[in-house]
Amino acid sequence: MKTRNRFDVLREDGASLVETAVMLPLFALLLFVAVDAGRACYLATEIAGAARTAVTYGSRNPIDTTGMATAATDDAPDVPNLSVGTPTYGCECPDGSNYSASCSTKPSCSGDKAVWRVNVTVTGTYSPIVPWPGIPSSMSFSSSASMRSAGS
Repeated sequence: MKTRNRFDVLREDGASLVETAVMLPLFALLLFVAVDAGRACYLATEIAGAARTAVTYGSRNPIDTTGMATAATDDAPDVPNLSVGTPTYGCECPDGSNYSASCSTKPSCSGDKAVWRVNVTVTGTYSPIVPWPGIPSSMSFSSSASMRSAGS
């Protein structure tokens, strides 16, 4: 049986320290990647939610395009550089045919009354915390939503 002396113990402690020194930067890198990816996913989710909120408002108030844009910006106040494209509305047949922009001319539908359709596009800008190689310093996320509501 081999006996261990104090120098063997010191060598093992030194090996643990070297392993920790090598792995710590890798763990820190993984942490930053996870935080940045999480922020990007959160931003995309917030933008999609803002678009859905805007069309939900628009389905009840189809000609209030200002209200739709306000609903989107109010739903995502923490999204940097949030912009709402001009919301649009129109009429179409319940089967999705014969779309008419702004309902100035009602579409002719067989037997059924026309329904409203509102469309909203929301865009926001994401900038990573750390400038990663191969990743742009700024990315644009966009989401569009459309909803139909009771007839006009």
